[in-house]
Amino acid sequence: MSLILEAIDMITLTPEAASKVKELAARDERSDLALRLFVTSGGCSGFSYGMTLDDEVMEDDEVNEVDGVRILVDADSLPYVAGSEIHYVESLMGAGFVVNNPNATGSCGCGQSFRTDGQSGQPHSCAH
Repeated sequence: MSLILEAIDMITLTPEAASKVKELAARDERSDLALRLFVTSGGCSGFSYGMTLDDEVMEDDEVNEVDGVRILVDADSLPYVAGSEIHYVESLMGAGFVVNNPNATGSCGCGQSFRTDGQSGQPHSCAH
C-alpha cells in the first residue's frame, strides 16, 4: 500500500513540469499515468536521476499529487530526493526536466548526476 508523503518529504512540480507531464500523458491517450522519479547509482558524481511515466504503483512507493499529476518515488530513492522540486525548462540548448534537490551537495558538469553528504554512490564517466 502506498503512503502519502509528509510535507517535508514531498516531491513537488512547478506548473511548467505539471503541464508537460499532462501533455505527455495526453499524447499517449493515458490519463492513468504518473510521473515516477527514481535514483540509480552511477553518473560521474555517484547518483543519477531517472524519470518515466508509469501506470503502476508499487507497494513501497510514496505517492504525492501536484496539480492533478501523481508523483511516484520508491522507498530506496526517497531519502536522496525528499523535498525536491521538478521543473521543466525549454531553451536553445534543448528541453527537459530538471530536479532541484535540496539533498544534493554536488553535481557533475553535465547536470545529470549528483552526490549527497555521506552517500557517494558508484561514480562512472558521463557518457551521453
